[in-house]
Amino acid sequence: MSNTPSAVIFDIGNVLIQWRPERLYAQIMPAEEMDRFFAAVDPHEMNDQIDRGAPFRETIYAHAEKFPEWANMIRLWHDRWIEMASPVIDDSVEMLRTLRANGVPCYALSNFGVESFAYAETCYPFLTEFDRRYISGHMRTAKPDAEIYQMVEADCGFSGPQLLFIDDKPENTAAAAQHGWQTHIFTQPAGLRTVLTDLDLPVP
Repeated sequence: MSNTPSAVIFDIGNVLIQWRPERLYAQIMPAEEMDRFFAAVDPHEMNDQIDRGAPFRETIYAHAEKFPEWANMIRLWHDRWIEMASPVIDDSVEMLRTLRANGVPCYALSNFGVESFAYAETCYPFLTEFDRRYISGHMRTAKPDAEIYQMVEADCGFSGPQLLFIDDKPENTAAAAQHGWQTHIFTQPAGLRTVLTDLDLPVP
């Protein structure tokens, strides 16, 4: 890590809120059947379309029609979505709030659908607390595409090492590093706390 950044950018899924679709399916399907389900219907590819702006319910229900054997399971991606996107990672949210309370601009940069994000806001009020929010569904591009990082820089006024980006996926932080951003691959709040401390950023 280098100099203290001017702003901090948070991913949401698995940084501020757990995103574990497999956890829901593991509760209702035997492990072998769940493996067959994910291999056969590739719901993460369907979710990527939503993250890039496709409609939430319509995309999932249309996908279900293609796979009659798994249709009920696929529709759960919409009908029980909030169970996949939970719970909040409280320590991470506390760090977000401490940074902002101390005058550090904090942004969200997340692969998230338009309607699913609006739904999440009704469940998780802290999602309204960012200084700016860059949601892939609205931007019609997604991490790790270079375009989304360029759009963030153009809008927020910071670039390169002025930005610290926190994400759980190495491919997303690698793409950010290509733009000169400082990055941290999130695995647990304790690791993030150490990074913020090392960069002379306020922590709770």
